[in-house]
This record gives sequence, C-alpha cells and structure tokens, in this order.
Amino acid sequence: MKKVITYGTFDILHIGHINILKRAKALGDKLIVGLSSDEFNSKKHKSSLLNYDNRKVVLESIRYVDMVIPETNWEQKILDIQKYNIDIFVMGDDWQGKFDFLKDYCQVIYLSRTDGISTTQIKEEL
Repeated sequence: MKKVITYGTFDILHIGHINILKRAKALGDKLIVGLSSDEFNSKKHKSSLLNYDNRKVVLESIRYVDMVIPETNWEQKILDIQKYNIDIFVMGDDWQGKFDFLKDYCQVIYLSRTDGISTTQIKEEL
C-alpha cells in the first residue's frame, strides 16, 4: 500500500483544494492530510475563517481524504512520515524546493496549482 501525505490550512474550500487532493490521492492508495491547527496558523501569522474542527469535518467528508491529522509545527513532517510509513510527500508548486530535505525519507512531489483560484484571492474579494 502506497501512502501519500500533504499539509495545509484548507480554509474556504475551493476547486483548487479539491484538485490538489484528487491528484495527491491518485499517487497512492491512502491520503493523509496534515491540517494546520488554529494555534499553528497563529504562529505562522495566518488566520482562517473556519476553525480547525470545522475544517477537519469538511476535509474528512472528501472522498479523496483517508485520514486527517493535526499539523502543530513545521518540524513534525519527518516524524509524521516515519510514523505513518509515508511513501510520497505532496505540496503545491508554490512551495517548490522548500521541502526537498524530506527526500531523505520519501519521494517529494510538487503539484501545480489551479489557475485563477486561491484562498487569499477569495478572502480579498470578500
């Protein structure tokens, strides 16, 4: 069984999120999503309109997602990869190169983002 992991805030769910999750799931048999906790978002100077519990329920209802775990700090990725026996780490290509250090533990793939949509854009328009 090939396991894939990705991370993010997943606030204001949109087609870009679904595309990334669908493409990540297609790379393996099981997709785990590390969902940024409210506290971690605060440390990153990010805010979300929806709280962690709300975002978690939404993610768990998506057919491509097999498991949601809390992301509480930047450093946990190596531990998660080891704990869940991850084969592939996936992130959007706006993070290109930032997670290459994980190549010592698993395959790292950066997926292109969906053109014309982003959470930041939606928040600005609101």
